Amino acid sequence: MPVVRGCELPDDLFYDVPNNLWYRPESDGTYTVGMTTIATGMAGALVAFTAKKAGKVIKEGKSVATVESGKWVGPAKIGFDAEIIAVNDDLSAAPKMANDDTYGQGWMVRVKPVDEAAAKALLVPGTAVAAPYEDKMNADNFAGCAA
Repeated sequence: MPVVRGCELPDDLFYDVPNNLWYRPESDGTYTVGMTTIATGMAGALVAFTAKKAGKVIKEGKSVATVESGKWVGPAKIGFDAEIIAVNDDLSAAPKMANDDTYGQGWMVRVKPVDEAAAKALLVPGTAVAAPYEDKMNADNFAGCAA
């Protein structure tokens, strides 16, 4: 598993580095989506999570959810056109779950890409994500998850 500046990035996932999201492909052609440890590390302890409704088609670069911490409020932007298939209501009830178990119970939404090829072209496999994240963390002036 790649670890960049103390931030774990499981190599069985795919990543949208610019938007700090991870994607797990499911057997039905959908993806489970969540915030990376880098995103939760930058945001701090989450206090609110509000997802768009299931059934809604979200355009590339638009928000699938709004995330709020004590020091940040902002959108979780998706990198490709997709329909929201499911929302993690447990995360809405307990937003800190994204900090405690971001790659497990802290997932945000499940989406179905409008164009599977566009989704695959954007996503970086976990086995190749360390260098792009090192560059992004430099650009964002983020010391890391252990800092």
